[in-house]
Amino acid sequence: MRRPRIVKGALAAVALMLGSTTALLLAGGSTAQPSRSQQLFRKTLLDDPKTTSGVKRLLREGGFVAPAIEFGDVTGDARSDAVVLVDSGGAAGAVALYVFSTHGRAADSALRTVYRSQGLYRAQAEISAGTLILRVPRFAEGDDLCCPAKVVERVYAWSSSAKTLKLRSTREVDGPTGTAATTTTATTPG
Repeated sequence: MRRPRIVKGALAAVALMLGSTTALLLAGGSTAQPSRSQQLFRKTLLDDPKTTSGVKRLLREGGFVAPAIEFGDVTGDARSDAVVLVDSGGAAGAVALYVFSTHGRAADSALRTVYRSQGLYRAQAEISAGTLILRVPRFAEGDDLCCPAKVVERVYAWSSSAKTLKLRSTREVDGPTGTAATTTTATTPG
């Protein structure tokens, strides 16, 4: 039985698509263009003298500002702040976190960094009830990259006197394969 001509054309198109996708993956790149927000925060980080040389090098050589920028008020001034992660573009995932704000300045002022953590590994962040929650894996021997034994969760709250976010509490919870029960909790005044 002969296949209709249209099926051969469809198979050729699928083969071409798979070849293009494979070439793109092997090249380690993406054709997606960064959003305006990603471009703004990338430029701001590259221009900031307090951004480490390692993060700047990463932003120039394949790392990127993660597209999931979260906006919410963590400084208590009823204005949105931006929580920005810098992603390695590889297995290390998000390796740096920044909070940008206009706190203490006019609402139309340029955003400035009010908090930074530049030595992370596979970090995740979110804003919840006016606080910043930062999660990082704690691997045990034999853990797969996807499934750390534990996750360290740090909660940061705004300190008016220090004009930055300060650690409020830390807790360790079971990782993705565990039951998510809290194993330790330490709280610092803030």
